[in-house]
Amino acid sequence: MPAANHSSSLKSEFDLMPERLTACAGGQKSGKMKGELLFSPMVITEIFKSIQGESSFAGLPCVFVRLTGCNLRCHWCDTAYAFHGGEKLAPEQVLDRVRKLGGKMVELTGGEPLLQKETVGLADSLLAEGYRVLIETSGERFVGDLARPVVKIVDVKCPGSGESGKFNPANLDVLERKDQVKFVVLDERDYLYARDFMEKHRLAGLVDEIIFSPVFGQLPPLQLAKWILRDNLQVRVGLQVHKFIWDPETRGV
Repeated sequence: MPAANHSSSLKSEFDLMPERLTACAGGQKSGKMKGELLFSPMVITEIFKSIQGESSFAGLPCVFVRLTGCNLRCHWCDTAYAFHGGEKLAPEQVLDRVRKLGGKMVELTGGEPLLQKETVGLADSLLAEGYRVLIETSGERFVGDLARPVVKIVDVKCPGSGESGKFNPANLDVLERKDQVKFVVLDERDYLYARDFMEKHRLAGLVDEIIFSPVFGQLPPLQLAKWILRDNLQVRVGLQVHKFIWDPETRGV
């Protein structure tokens, strides 16, 4: 599992990602345009069709749009290759590639997809074409600008990530039952943090799906399951199914 680079130079570079992406678009700023496409370019790492590996949708075919750039540096990050590079594509080009892959479900992921303002308009356009749209986000960005039908899969970063305390509490005010909250758990300290956060903020009253996912290759799923059963938590154990189907280091799956 690739580890994120924690140098201060990379951190400062991607703190500026929203401004740089706007500059790539010729200084244009996008607004929400429901059902319409925005024509300033996005920066995309990859678009591919695979089996959904996470969330309550695990096991289903899904098209993934992985956006480039992230302003966090989780210690256990497995998509550090999405921090840099990418291809500039107009949202219409992204949508065309999604159409060609076929399928009914699309996940917008990263990196951090909400660093790019065009993501909101792209989600609207996908919805207008009849896709079920998911977005997986770090929880640091506000999700309330996304259309209500978009399924928001929102992370809460635990201490083992090195990025705890970054969660945007305003997200709790806009989550709906269909949305999901996920904790990636490295050790028992992370588990207790997730359990306490869940109880403090009464997450079970906000969403139907609360997911505890062990860091692949570092926390045995059996150990996480024992803690959950010990404390009688009503949460889903989330395993990264794609890493059991393909080699864990394989990209584009």
